[in-house]
Amino acid sequence: MRRHLAVFSLAIAALTVAAPVLARVLPFPPGFHTERVKTDGATIYVRIGGKGPAVVMLHGFGDTGDMWAPLAKALYKNHTVIVPDLRGMGLSSYPDTGYDKKTQAKDIAAVMDRLNVQKADLVTHDLGNMVGYALAAQYPDRITRWAVIDAPLPGIGPWDEILKSPLLWHFNFRGPDVDRLVKGRERIYLDRFWNELSANPKTIDEATRRHYSRIYARPGAMHAAFNQFAAFPQDAADNKAFAAKARLTMPILALGAEKSFGAQQAEIMRDVATNVEGGIITGSGHWIMEEQPQQTVTKVRAFLDKR
Repeated sequence: MRRHLAVFSLAIAALTVAAPVLARVLPFPPGFHTERVKTDGATIYVRIGGKGPAVVMLHGFGDTGDMWAPLAKALYKNHTVIVPDLRGMGLSSYPDTGYDKKTQAKDIAAVMDRLNVQKADLVTHDLGNMVGYALAAQYPDRITRWAVIDAPLPGIGPWDEILKSPLLWHFNFRGPDVDRLVKGRERIYLDRFWNELSANPKTIDEATRRHYSRIYARPGAMHAAFNQFAAFPQDAADNKAFAAKARLTMPILALGAEKSFGAQQAEIMRDVATNVEGGIITGSGHWIMEEQPQQTVTKVRAFLDKR
């Protein structure tokens, strides 16, 4: 029987981690520009730069596309780097609907179409994994390689057991009063995730926390974030249908953080794909680009460079 939820033993493990190198939000390399791409029901804010084969990077909750700046810096001389903010997050629009990941995957396909990108490598984290799976499942010929990092897929593998973790209370935090409860307290809300899901909260510095807290305090941003989680039942149904239809065949690197999903990340991906390589981001909790950016960049770059 699989070892479910041992991956969430973060608090005790945090006490044993060596002194951190503090993270900070970095700018994207010179020459990057931004575009706003209209899709069916949303406007997606996208950072674009570099030259060569395309790589699309998808962020998750508690971050925006800004999280990928260190990886963009490592890749842009040999890759065209495309970094959207997901629908309802960051500087993208906050529509009332469309938060199921199947629809959000179509947003990303529309971004690729707008940029005349037929095929791309994919790098994803957290909610980005869920959008990434819906993208790869609907458009398998457009995704050449996929690095998937530290988050489950609704409806797949041990999903029902994962849902029982008390650390995932926010998956069901919604209803008529949640906006009022969090409004003006976005920093308090987000601190809980950065603190509880990191191996060492000190790796996420004050400037980083302020940066993302300001973005999530934008009008409509937290309401849209709650809708991301409210869509999980529909996502689970969609994912089960995707998996029943076909398994993914592109090369996949499944990276779990040592103090978070660990080796379970590869187990999850093997339920939906045939060519999965596992890996661990050591000394890290869930926030891999804030906690262990160089290690994450090194592992992802080595995987993308394989041809």
